[in-house]
Amino acid sequence: MKDRERVLKRKLLRGAGQAIADFGMIREGDRVMICLSGGKDGYVLLDLLLDLQRRAPVRFELLAVNLDQHLPGFPGEVIPRYLAALGVPFRVVRKDTWSIVKRTLDETETVCALCSRLRRGILYNTAVEEGCTRIALGHHADDLVQTFFLNLFFEGTTRSLPPLWRTGDGRNTVIRPLAYCWESDVAAYAALRDYPIIPNNLCGITKPLERRRMRDLLDGLEREIPNVRHSILAALAKDRFGVPPEEPLDP
Repeated sequence: MKDRERVLKRKLLRGAGQAIADFGMIREGDRVMICLSGGKDGYVLLDLLLDLQRRAPVRFELLAVNLDQHLPGFPGEVIPRYLAALGVPFRVVRKDTWSIVKRTLDETETVCALCSRLRRGILYNTAVEEGCTRIALGHHADDLVQTFFLNLFFEGTTRSLPPLWRTGDGRNTVIRPLAYCWESDVAAYAALRDYPIIPNNLCGITKPLERRRMRDLLDGLEREIPNVRHSILAALAKDRFGVPPEEPLDP
């Protein structure tokens, strides 16, 4: 491992370890399902959790899950081959959600939301089938800050993505161990590791521009107010990421 790679991994491990400790994300005996789509965030999350699994004071299991949604041109062999080479337990779930999404292609503003909702439901059910007590998602600190602004400007709420969250039906607990890790570090580490990245635009649908607008807004704020992202993240953490006190994060 090169020096730059080692420094980045140490920084990411420190952030992930702190987030896991602060929110009690992983407990003794947990079975953690990691969701991989082929993007950099999921690969980095898996890398870090494998390392933490070896050194953490609590014992927990890992199961990597890849959902093949039958997107056009999706290279279905890439992730299984990578996981098999690592020796990581994994499962590939094949569900043709693409045919459902195609029927709404003339309503582009709803397509991404529908695809996300279908994917989320399948993954939640898979976690129950596999006896997983935690679902680990690859959202990083930038995602949390951007989501806060998206909800503030477009939904009129101050809620973000909580690092630890119990679903409304009580069946699943979602964790986001990269909550304290910034995208720049995640991207730099992923580039050095040369993961087999799968493009996220296989569907050919232009992604909504709102999140990009939030990213540009934050970039502008950062130029005017250095480290403003860190301040916003710290404020969100103090406010439970907008989750009301009467709503337990993980009862």
